[in-house]
Amino acid sequence: MFNRIKDVLRSLMLVELLKGMMLTGRYLFARKITVQYPEERTPQSGRFRGLHALRLYPNGEERCIACKLCEAVCPALAITIESEQRDDGTRRTTRYDIDLTKCIFCGFCEESCPVDSIVETRVLDYHGEKRGDLLYTKPMLLEMGRKYETQIATDRTADAKFR
Repeated sequence: MFNRIKDVLRSLMLVELLKGMMLTGRYLFARKITVQYPEERTPQSGRFRGLHALRLYPNGEERCIACKLCEAVCPALAITIESEQRDDGTRRTTRYDIDLTKCIFCGFCEESCPVDSIVETRVLDYHGEKRGDLLYTKPMLLEMGRKYETQIATDRTADAKFR
């Protein structure tokens, strides 16, 4: 009975509202933390997952063996792979597309790859003005891999220390 009266009085006195206003007031006069984005950057986590890339071996051959594990594990169904068998008996991809409008950047594709072919880079500065601009094809992904291979290799060695 006493608790019920107490609750009614608290609701009439707007205690929760006053607590919220006190919290707002505490941060109203605090120093503002604003980052002027393209010129200033905030620190990036080592676990950041950005734009995808396909890696190559040092001899220039593509790593992807067309096992299609990344396509199977992708929860958003953003990866499309087509493959064919080469004359030497190995399988390689003829088509490797990632639709970034569907991708949720979960990293499952990267984790499932047995040869460390598909990776997510630290690149966060990309955009598309049309939906088709965010459909990354195999040549585009390979180019990203070539362009950022040093950063990817550095991240891989740093990750190996924590495993």
